[in-house]
Amino acid sequence: MDFELKRADKFAIFIANILGSIGFLVGCIALFTVWISWNLNFKPFDPFPFPILQMMVSLFAIVLSVSVLINQNRQGRIEKIRGQVEFEVNVRAENEVTKILNMLHEVHQKMGLNTQNDKELEEMKEQTDIKQIHQTLDDQEEGESLLKE
Repeated sequence: MDFELKRADKFAIFIANILGSIGFLVGCIALFTVWISWNLNFKPFDPFPFPILQMMVSLFAIVLSVSVLINQNRQGRIEKIRGQVEFEVNVRAENEVTKILNMLHEVHQKMGLNTQNDKELEEMKEQTDIKQIHQTLDDQEEGESLLKE
């Protein structure tokens, strides 16, 4: 897994930080207020109903929408990597716990303690089938994608 930010990711973060700031919102409101006030009270370069302003806002809405989608995709990739790392850590922890249970069971046997009839312990000592977990997850994702269509 590559954890380094690419140039495009850095640019997306930069744009999201700018467009998602309160300062940017205040700046847009101020610009629109000055634009409308100027064109209503002074020599209008964009008379009512402000077609130039409408075109600029429409183009800006396109840019803003695309930047939001780019940022959501980036966040999705980050979450996928986090999920993979979390899964791998959990698998390692599961293997370690299984090993500890087996060792503890051996200690009990050497001490002469009876744990032979403990079915729950025997189930817990079994290795986790990672391939089966992956297959189950893949089947669930496939079922969800079919529902979306």
